[in-house]
Amino acid sequence: MFAVVTPEKIHLPAGAIVRLPGNWQDYQKLVEQLGDRSIPRIKYRPGEILLMSPLPAHGREAHIIAMVVIVLLDYLERDYEAFTPITMDLPEIRGIEPDYCFYINNWAAVAGKDRINWGVDPSPDLVIEIDVTSYTDVNDYLPYRVPEVWIYKRKRLVIYSYREEGYEVVHNSRYFPTMNISEMLIECFQIAGDRNTSTAIRELRRKLESEK
Repeated sequence: MFAVVTPEKIHLPAGAIVRLPGNWQDYQKLVEQLGDRSIPRIKYRPGEILLMSPLPAHGREAHIIAMVVIVLLDYLERDYEAFTPITMDLPEIRGIEPDYCFYINNWAAVAGKDRINWGVDPSPDLVIEIDVTSYTDVNDYLPYRVPEVWIYKRKRLVIYSYREEGYEVVHNSRYFPTMNISEMLIECFQIAGDRNTSTAIRELRRKLESEK
């Protein structure tokens, strides 16, 4: 099956990525054409538009990682807001759609809001991206100054922390500094693969409670 991108129709087979030359106005037209559809995903970089149709593994992995974050935040009794899907757009600069994002330190700034004004309201504290098809670039988040970006690729989690000079790889999350997130994910994905996601998340909750 071939990818089709026309003014009347957008269709991508699962796993496909299409790169198109385009400006901000072209990007907005495609976003409007897609409407409320969550697939394909769409991204804008200056002079370039990317369309991507995720594989089933994409959504499953994003869900498991997001659930792990939720379990950890609940365990730490941290307040938060979470969004998926969400479009983060800065006119003429970037348009991106993270798989999942969390407001942790800044949850109160967006609580109850139907719309977020990027460039005025704070950016998410934590963004999660699944990179099955080499679609993700952590530098897409530089204009937003997202404090922490997690990219999961080829069964490996990489944690990026924002610094003034850019993103750098770190071993521990600033939000869970005493926890080995990579090890937790390996265990959760193993249990989810052997049994199911719900069992993996319940086992994680039990393990955390037993360590109190």
